[in-house]
Amino acid sequence: MNLSPRLEENIAYLEMHLPLKNSFDLMHRTLKLGETKAFFLGVNGFCKTEILQQIFSDLQNPLYVPERKVSNINDYVNSSIGYVQTSLSDSWEDILRNVLSGPAALFIDGFSQAVLIDARTYPVRSITEPDLEKSTRGSRDGFVETLLFNANLIRRRVRSTDLCFAMHSIGSSSKTDVAVAYLEGNVNRDLLRELSRVLDSLDVTSLTMGAKSLEELILPKKWWHPLPSIQVTERPDVACSYLLEGHILILTDNSPMVLILPCTIFQFIQSPEDYYKSPSVGTYFRLIRFLCIPASLLLMPLFLLLAISFPELAESLSLLSDQNLTPQRIFFYVLAVEFLLDLFKYSSSLSSGKFSGSLSIVGGLIIGDIAVSLNWASVEVLFYAAVTLLASLSITSAEFSDSLRLYRMLLVIATGFFGLPGFLICLALVLLSAATTPTFGGFSYFWPLFPFNRKALGRLLFRSPTPKAQPTRAWNRGKPHR
Repeated sequence: MNLSPRLEENIAYLEMHLPLKNSFDLMHRTLKLGETKAFFLGVNGFCKTEILQQIFSDLQNPLYVPERKVSNINDYVNSSIGYVQTSLSDSWEDILRNVLSGPAALFIDGFSQAVLIDARTYPVRSITEPDLEKSTRGSRDGFVETLLFNANLIRRRVRSTDLCFAMHSIGSSSKTDVAVAYLEGNVNRDLLRELSRVLDSLDVTSLTMGAKSLEELILPKKWWHPLPSIQVTERPDVACSYLLEGHILILTDNSPMVLILPCTIFQFIQSPEDYYKSPSVGTYFRLIRFLCIPASLLLMPLFLLLAISFPELAESLSLLSDQNLTPQRIFFYVLAVEFLLDLFKYSSSLSSGKFSGSLSIVGGLIIGDIAVSLNWASVEVLFYAAVTLLASLSITSAEFSDSLRLYRMLLVIATGFFGLPGFLICLALVLLSAATTPTFGGFSYFWPLFPFNRKALGRLLFRSPTPKAQPTRAWNRGKPHR
């Protein structure tokens, strides 16, 4: 629906669709621009009042604006409003969406267009390093909840004329701004078109949890696919490195998380820490993280399998100091310790930073010692569980690590109840679940291992020196699977 040239009708429409008299944060007042009536509307707290005060003071000053009557709105805006971010709109939907997003609107009698003045400001927190992606060296900034600030952090690092931020609005109620960032000459056009189509076709009320809700909307998954299918980061340097390699970034307003498309399983093992060390040291720690994946997944199930199904082999390997433990008690010990470790991890992550370290260390020592004394656990099980926890914490992506933890619990339960057949069947199901994990665009989740790309796989396994690691083009990932 379009505006009316009569100001009274426009004000009546606003009073019908907005709680102007009941909502305290909606600012509105009638103005006189010389002999022409006008009406101002904005959201308190979203507008820079000092800028608007200066604009309206100038518009009402006869020495600054000699025209006593507005005859042409385009000429009036171009000659009298000296603010840069100013535009005209005749659509009620566009005007209401802008006003509720932050810009102010000025309705002038006699014209079916409103002047949108984008003098918005948002309450923001400081740009600090994200807690889950810390690095001993390098930049200390991180994405925040303001979309414009996040775009600025990317533009500051990638000053390319090809960098583009395409805007979308998602949610019939929330009208959340979503920006798709990409490099014009280095992006998969088919993937970009498919992403734009999916974003524009989403029929939802709001993005309740920001980027996480958007992730589940653009790529729905079954419950048997716990592995993450879209990489998420809060570090601008990580996001820009993928952007320069031809990936697509999705920025969501009110969320510090940036989604990276397309995605493979190997991206969750990468860490910016590798590139703030020498190539040899970075390669060493990268390989250590690769080894932490099978250690986190298989160490406890293999220990349980050997202890209950192959006691002679476990005795020869000295896996247990007490050979009188029954298989049922060993299974109970493993489940109890797994639960305790999850309890420590969850409680320490939700505790204040002043107490989380001491809580996990002191609590682990005290409860572990008491559990052994009360025969609720054994020293060996605590040791293997501690190694498993260290391996899990060494994986860069917390979401990927939690998915492995779910796989590990399934392996432990299947092994405890059914022995070797249960372990093998459950392991096959775990591998099948990982292999069939869906990705946006239908590309292989295990690229560059399948389809095989030797050069790309070498870049993933080994930290290349900077002169050889310059992203010059997008990687060829083969044809997507439909």
